[in-house]
Formats: sequence, C-alpha cells, structure tokens
Amino acid sequence: MTTVPKLFDSLAHRRNRQRAAASYEAFAFLKDEAALRLADRVEVMRRDFPLCLDLGAHDGRLMQHLEPLGKIGHAITAEPAAAFATGKGTLSVVHDLASLPYQPASFDAVFSCLNLHWVDDLPGLLMQIRQILKPDGLCLVNFLGGNSLFELRASLAEAEQEIIGGVHPRCAPMADIRDVGGLISRAGLALPVADSDRVTVTYPDMFRLMRDLRGMGEQNALAGRSRQPTRRSVFMRAAEIYAERFGCADGGISASFELITLTGWAPHASQQKPLRPGSAKARLQDFLEDDPKADPAGQQ
Repeated sequence: MTTVPKLFDSLAHRRNRQRAAASYEAFAFLKDEAALRLADRVEVMRRDFPLCLDLGAHDGRLMQHLEPLGKIGHAITAEPAAAFATGKGTLSVVHDLASLPYQPASFDAVFSCLNLHWVDDLPGLLMQIRQILKPDGLCLVNFLGGNSLFELRASLAEAEQEIIGGVHPRCAPMADIRDVGGLISRAGLALPVADSDRVTVTYPDMFRLMRDLRGMGEQNALAGRSRQPTRRSVFMRAAEIYAERFGCADGGISASFELITLTGWAPHASQQKPLRPGSAKARLQDFLEDDPKADPAGQQ
C-alpha cells in the first residue's frame, strides 16, 4: 500500500480555524468569491438536491449562496473547528476534513468551498465522497491551486535565504490544475470536469495580506514548519522584495489566488457515456473528401 506523506498538522490547522471563527466575517471575501463560483454552477443544473453535505463549512456562507437558488433541501455542515459549528438552522457536525463518518449513499450532493488544499490525501478523500453519494449524486468542490500566493512564497523564500542562509517550510504545497483533472475519474466519479480561475487582490503591503490570511485561518499549518519565531528582519526584507517585484502603480502590492473547481457525479445508468472505440458508423475522412474547402492544397 502507498503511504500518504503527512504534509499538514491537522491540530494546528484546527487551532488556526478556531482562532479565526470569532471575526471570520470580516475576512471572508475570498470564501464568498469561491462560493459564488460554485453557486453559478449549481444554478444551471436542472436538478434538486434534497440532502447535501457542506464539507468545511466555516460559518455556513456557502449554503447562504446556494439556498436562494431553490435547489437545496436539507444541509449538513461539517467543520473541523467547533467554533464554526453553530448550526444556523442546519445540522452541524465536527470532524476532520480527511475522514467522512457517513453511511454509503447518504447524500444527493457533497460541496466543499475553499478547504481541500489542507488535505494530505486528496485522491482518498474524493473516493470517500464518491462512496457517500447516492447514484447520480453531485460532487462539487473548489480549493486553492498551485499558483496561489506565488508572490508571497517567492518573497519569503528569497528573504530567508538572504538573511539566514536557508528556507523554512511556510506556504502549503498546492495542487496543479494539470494534475487534479484525473483525480475525479480515479475516484470513480463520472462526467469529470476540472477548471481554474484566478482572483487577484491588491493590498497596501505584505503585512496586510498576512493579516488577512490569519483572519481566514489560512496561516502556516505545515507539519514541517519551524517552531522557532521568525526574525523580524526576514519579514521586513520580504516586504521590500514583494514591493519591488510585485508592486502596483499605486504603491500597493498584488496577491494571486488560484481557485480550482472539480465537478463529478456518482455513476448512474441514466448518464451519458462515451462511445466505445471503433463503434462509429461513419469516418471523418468521408466528410472531408466531400467538402471542397477541406482540400489540403487550398484549391476549390
């Protein structure tokens, strides 16, 4: 059996979310942006979802975006941080994001908004989602992708290398859109779709960006992070590098967030299926030969 590397400290991640819960609304703009993108996809689906799971619900704002669509029946919100599990009219449960304690074929849809970049075993989690979905149930999730915060990562790494002669793990490794598309099919989900979108946010300086990350509960929770306080000089130098390389015309800085969205469906007999190789009843060449515009020499 393949051993999954332990990249994240789940206790530290839960602690970060616990601390963020009290003031999360003031820092939830990125969650709202990601939730709106999921809501846009659900809106065009000609389906209702009587029982749903919101995995990593934070304060429940994804459901606040989905419920006005009139397609969501009942929702269970799941959170690793108990401070977020206030219910707000739904059933709330507290458990780790990587382990789903639900019966097979329980849900018509499983949603997750801006959480799964903190999961060590994303393929394994998608397989668990497949198991708890009813036939023809929807898996719709998004999370931060590999191009997120490349400006911050580069600035901190260069500053540390310059000042202390080495680099500590600071920013979580995130999935690349080129790698995650196949994960949906590997998990046994049908009709897979993977896409990415970039959100760029401007800040007056690097320290305001870091404040927002703390407010979101998105600060460093890597298992291999340094337990020693970082020198102030490292942060000051990183802020200088950030402004020099990624500064805006107005004197601020830009920060990039890549949102990767995965869509898949639990298999069902009613779903469209690709034709078997070799089962076509006509050749493409037959149509090309009848079309004078398709002449490779360009002659009419």
